Amino acid sequence: MKVVVTGATGFVGRHVVACFLREGHTVVAVARDAQRAATMPWRKQVKFVSCDLAADFQLVVEHSGEADVLVHLAWPGLPNYRDFFHIGRNLPADLAFLEAAVAAGTRQLMVAGTCLEYGMQHGPLTEEMETRPHTPYGFAKDALRKSLEMLQKQRPFTLQWLRLFYMYGEGQNPNSLLAQLDRAIERGDAVFNMSAGDQLRDYLPVEEVAADFVRAATNPERCSGAINCCSGRPISVFDLVRQRCESRASPIQLNRGHYPYPDYEPMAFWGVPAKLAPLRQVT
Repeated sequence: MKVVVTGATGFVGRHVVACFLREGHTVVAVARDAQRAATMPWRKQVKFVSCDLAADFQLVVEHSGEADVLVHLAWPGLPNYRDFFHIGRNLPADLAFLEAAVAAGTRQLMVAGTCLEYGMQHGPLTEEMETRPHTPYGFAKDALRKSLEMLQKQRPFTLQWLRLFYMYGEGQNPNSLLAQLDRAIERGDAVFNMSAGDQLRDYLPVEEVAADFVRAATNPERCSGAINCCSGRPISVFDLVRQRCESRASPIQLNRGHYPYPDYEPMAFWGVPAKLAPLRQVT
């Protein structure tokens, strides 16, 4: 299978490319920074296209029209979830690119969504639930999905919208929770400042997220539409941090309550991976 992956050098993208290659697929990797791409371990195994999709996406559209699957992960500006540029710039740029890709012959389209599409809803979040985005980022992603669903009525194609929850692993944002904790442990800090940690979240290793992309891509007849890419197992942020400290045999003290809880998320939410669960049992 020939796969085009945008955002190929990002946190998720680098692992998605590697996973498709391990499964024997041909990959066209797309990213803005060719120098960063040169540092990827898979660089010599892919055809690389250096491209800013917001400026000129025509070459990528040509590749996507010849591919079996277009996996669209590129989305500038994260992890700033609150800025209007998600709606004012990213949304129209993405819609223009994906509409052109479908017009060029893309038959199967995978796009990274976000759990922030659910907004402030709490508890278990199912794939069928109404979305109520609370941030510009969540709103823009939700609007893109709904726009693509309308486009499907005019130009039939398979849409696989993988809603990402929380992830950790190699290449994660240096300001993410576990990345900060790891640095504090490596520095030998005595104390790690954090929130109270009682909030419940849904975490997956990024390698598992990448494997889910491959599972879904190779099973479009069984897994399409909105797809929750998550563990389905809520864990408190405190327990996540405590387990990381234990795994690294670190005596660092956790200063709970130093930071307030984020105001753009509910206290307790996790995904229900109904569509991916059967595929995970096979592979």
